[in-house]
Parts: sequence; structure tokens; C-alpha cells
Amino acid sequence: MTIDLRSDTVTKPTSNMLNAILNATVGDDVYKEDPTVNALEKRIAEMFGKDNALFFPSGSMANQAAIKLHTQPGEQLIADKYAHVYNYEGGGVSFNSGVSCKLIDGHRGMITADQVLTSINPPDFYHSPLTSLVCIENTTNKGGGACYDFQEILKIKKVCSDHNLGYHLDGARLWNAIVAKKEDPKQYGKVFDTISVCLSKGLGAPMGSVLIGNQDIMEKSIRVRKILGGGMRQIGYMAAAGLYAVENHLHRLSEDHKKAKEIGEVLKKVSFVTSVEPIDTNIIIFTIDGNEKEFIANMASRNIHFYGMGQGKLRFVTHLDYTSEMHEYFLELLQKPQ
Repeated sequence: MTIDLRSDTVTKPTSNMLNAILNATVGDDVYKEDPTVNALEKRIAEMFGKDNALFFPSGSMANQAAIKLHTQPGEQLIADKYAHVYNYEGGGVSFNSGVSCKLIDGHRGMITADQVLTSINPPDFYHSPLTSLVCIENTTNKGGGACYDFQEILKIKKVCSDHNLGYHLDGARLWNAIVAKKEDPKQYGKVFDTISVCLSKGLGAPMGSVLIGNQDIMEKSIRVRKILGGGMRQIGYMAAAGLYAVENHLHRLSEDHKKAKEIGEVLKKVSFVTSVEPIDTNIIIFTIDGNEKEFIANMASRNIHFYGMGQGKLRFVTHLDYTSEMHEYFLELLQKPQ
């Protein structure tokens, strides 16, 4: 038995998803003639109460397109120091948009309205970059799957509105937050100018993210996607996987959250584990007293795979392919002497 807890991106399509892929009706999406892509975009836009949605090959490209839509070269966006758009998108903020980042030292990857307010550069002070965008991430990746309090999201929105700033949500794992907090996607649609949601993480599709927004901001999104190399042809096969995932895998995310919390409870009792960060969704971050690389290698020899984050900090991520059988075996293994 091989247990892969590196990420929720490692899943394979289920048999029913494969059937959806094989039976998809497709066309040329560059010409907007792929009916399955059009159906996926319409479905996601309606879920969030937005005018438009656009299918992208990756979440990074969707985020980068959003930043391009909101900013001009030489401007600046505000984000947490753990933000995916800053840490894990290859420097795309500067390369694609010519924009710099003002990073906030938030809590578990989450920032507050007060922190945003104090980070805005004076618009009439031409020596500093013009602040034009706030990007937040929900749930937070490096923050261990933490979920924002929606009231804080609303407070940040007010700051953005008061200072004429765009407001983008990197919702790579937004589905997890919505399920964990029993929220409605339309809550988010009312607040954010643009939202990216991922289909290949918790929902288990092979690829794809969708960027959502109203007509005024999304009008140029397909041009930006083209510039970034994101034009696709008969991509309805993958859109069919995304549609199936949205309709069938959304509510089962609570199973991943339950397993993650049970792993956390066991880790708290393991002698070599010094701390376990709060677990809101499907990501477990913990610290050990010992050699991180040796522990990873030892577990790999038992066909358990996961990532180290440096300085003794490690991460597990539960997902669709992490079965109940694997879970029971893994909990027992963790409690055995290493």
C-alpha cells in the first residue's frame, strides 16, 4: 500500500469521472465553440453569482491573469508573506505584470483590514509604487489550510472600496473553506472583483482552474489568457472532469477534513512531535524534534510520502485518494516507535 500525502493534487480520476471525460462533447475552445467548457464556465459563474467565468489550464495562470487585469506596470499589490501569488508562481507578478508585492506579516497566511490599510502607499506620493490591488488566499496553503473569518473579508473589502483598490481571491482551496464553514459561494461573489477556483486539488480533476468576475473586469480576460499561452482547443474533455468534480466531489471534502483532524489528534500524542498547528481543513502542519530528512526517508521506506517545509516542519495533505483503509493503517503506523 502506497500512501501519498504530499498534496491534494496527486489524485487520479475516478471511474465515473473517466466516463464523463470519454463521453464529453467537445469543440474548439479558442473559438469558444466547446460546449462542455462553456457549460463549466456558466455553472461556476452562476454558483458565485458572477457574470463571467473563464477556464484556465492552471491556478497560477488564472491568478496571473487576474493580476494583469487589475494592475498596470510599476504598481503594487498587497498580500500576505505566505501568499501563493508571491511564493509559488515563479515570480510571475513581476514578469507578467511588472508589479511589485508589499508583503504583510499576517497570521497563518491571513491578513487583516487594519494591516491592509496601513500598507497602502499614498496615491499622491509618486516616489512609491501606486497600490492598486489586494490579493488574499482562502484557504491558505502555507498557513496550513486556515480559513478566513468572513467578517474580516468584508472589512478588507471596505478598505478596498474606500481606496479604489481591486480585490482578488486566490481560491485554490476555496471549496474547502466553503464546506468547512458551511458558506455559500455567492457570499464570495458579492465581495470579490475576481476569484480563481481550482478543480485539480480537493475536487480531484486532472487539471484546470476557473477565473470568475463581472463583465467589466473579465472583458479582456480571454486576451490575457492568450498572451500567457493559455488558449486550448478540444479541452472539453478536461472541462467534463471539472463539471463532474463540482457536481459530485464538493460535499465529500468534509471527509478529508475529518481525517486531517484525526491525524492531528494522533500527532499530538506522538513523543517526537513538538507541535501541531490548528487544523481547519485538509492540511496538517507539524514540527518534530529530530532530523526532518531522516523521518521523511524512514516513512518513504514504508511507502508513506509527504513533504518537509524546512526547520523541522512537515506537512500532510488529505485528499480524494486517501482512503479509509489507508487512514486506519497510517494512524496505527504513526503511533509505533519510529
